[in-house]
Amino acid sequence: MAKREKLEILKDTLKIIQENRNAIRPTVLLRKSRMSSSRFKEYYNDLIEGGFVKETTHNDEKLITLTDKGYKFLERYKSIIEFIEEFDL
Repeated sequence: MAKREKLEILKDTLKIIQENRNAIRPTVLLRKSRMSSSRFKEYYNDLIEGGFVKETTHNDEKLITLTDKGYKFLERYKSIIEFIEEFDL
């Protein structure tokens, strides 16, 4: 798998969490990510292990939220894409 493809999938997953007021149930994230459950687990584990997201509990409900590192990833990703587009790379 290409590195860029993986980075895009990670970015898209983080963006879904961010757009849901930074708190989303795992099943909702799986559905919105449009990945198979096995592929979702792979990327989700990468996000957890990398410290980009964390699991919290609110009213006995498991939620996934972005960490500071997750927000920073989204900011840097956006800057890189803008750079690539600016220079037609």
